[in-house]
Amino acid sequence: MKKGIHPNNYRFVVFKDMSNGYSFLSRSGASSRETIKWEDGNEYPLIKLEISNTSHPFFTGKNVLVDTAGRIDKFKKRYEKKTK
Repeated sequence: MKKGIHPNNYRFVVFKDMSNGYSFLSRSGASSRETIKWEDGNEYPLIKLEISNTSHPFFTGKNVLVDTAGRIDKFKKRYEKKTK
C-alpha cells in the first residue's frame, strides 16, 4: 500500500442492517457515537446500515421494486409512444 493515503484508525466495528436486524463485525475507519455489546462480550462502535447483502434484492434473489415518488410512472409517461 502507498504510504500516507490510508487511514490509521482501523478498528473493529459492528455493522447493523436496520431493515432486518442482521449484524456483523468487521474492521473500519468509520466513526460512530453509538456502541453495542457484541457476542464476544466486548463493546464496539455501531454503524447502522439501510441495506446490506442480506436485504438487497440482488443478493436475496427477490425482485422488490421500490418506487419513490412515482419515478417509474414519470419515466413511462416521458418515454411512452405518442398515439394519434
